Amino acid sequence: MRTSIATVSLSGSLTEKLTAASRAGFDGVEIFENDLLASPLTPEEIRARCADLGLSIDLYQPMRDIEAVPADEFTRNLRRARHKFELMRRLGADTVLVCSSVHPLAVDDDALAAYHLRQLAELAQEFGIRVAYEALAWGRHVSTYDHAWRIVEAADHPALGTCLDSFHILSRSCDPKDLEGIADIPGEKIFYLQLADAPLLAMDVLQWSRHYRCFPGQGGFDVAGLVGHVLRTGYAGPLSLEVFNDVFRQAEAGPTAVDAHRSLLVLQEALGVTTPPAPVVPTGVAFAELVTADAEPVSALLGALGFARTARHRSKPVDLWQQGEARILVNTSGAARRDGTGLAAIGLESPDPTGAARRAEALLAPVLPRRRAPE
Repeated sequence: MRTSIATVSLSGSLTEKLTAASRAGFDGVEIFENDLLASPLTPEEIRARCADLGLSIDLYQPMRDIEAVPADEFTRNLRRARHKFELMRRLGADTVLVCSSVHPLAVDDDALAAYHLRQLAELAQEFGIRVAYEALAWGRHVSTYDHAWRIVEAADHPALGTCLDSFHILSRSCDPKDLEGIADIPGEKIFYLQLADAPLLAMDVLQWSRHYRCFPGQGGFDVAGLVGHVLRTGYAGPLSLEVFNDVFRQAEAGPTAVDAHRSLLVLQEALGVTTPPAPVVPTGVAFAELVTADAEPVSALLGALGFARTARHRSKPVDLWQQGEARILVNTSGAARRDGTGLAAIGLESPDPTGAARRAEALLAPVLPRRRAPE
């Protein structure tokens, strides 16, 4: 399946985010509006940059507080939407995400919401754009995916569909029975699928969403179960990650993007969509390696713990300390004193090292050069 990632999931400038997504193997991106506004590039330049990187622009987001508002407010919303659609045409994006309203003046009126979304879709269609309506878990009146779908169904417009977001759905309920309604949505009316996992926390859902999302398989949600329901509808769009996480937004974009794409590879394996090399279960721990600039304190500590120095590497400043079957390597090569002592590696005993390496490569682990020569 095609894979995509929201630029809000990564750190850095928009150009850095796009480069990281492309190098990690993603097929497309969602452009988050704040990233576009902060970029010195024009929409045309961003479009060209994505094309050069082999990335499609799958979604532009978000558009907020559109539906079920007073008439004068909705008139202003349509003017605002027209400007966004003109920008999207320059950007080359053909789908816009519309979140369910949290506007204080929004009313609990599904018929009015459907009427407003149909008018929005009429305008979007003039620009060749589709509208994907999503239920925010904290929406003022629309907060569940099935409610959002009923409104989309009532609006009955070809340019209007729904967006399903795993966080907004599973943060409200992890009961598998609550996902069965997804089967009632025609696959062609699911315009987009956004994925995120999260640890199971008892806290305000907005704060939970904005700070603690993680990639599929890293939290407590049954993301695979939800995606399975979606795929059975015939959904043919991308699997896209939208992950708000304070740690990811401060970490280097490149490794984060690789972790993100790996999570989708493992997810597709769980769903039976792909079949990478099978896992090889380690049979034990061969060693742990410590790197330090000063071996004396570490050696003294290991000696006090009952370890004995049993060997030294023939060409590197690496000592083997052993106690029974426990082995620790102490490496003083290239360590800086200011960095202290750190765990550099854990060696695993494997019944099939070649098979383990094949799976690691399939899941984007880098192949490190092991060349040796004088100097």
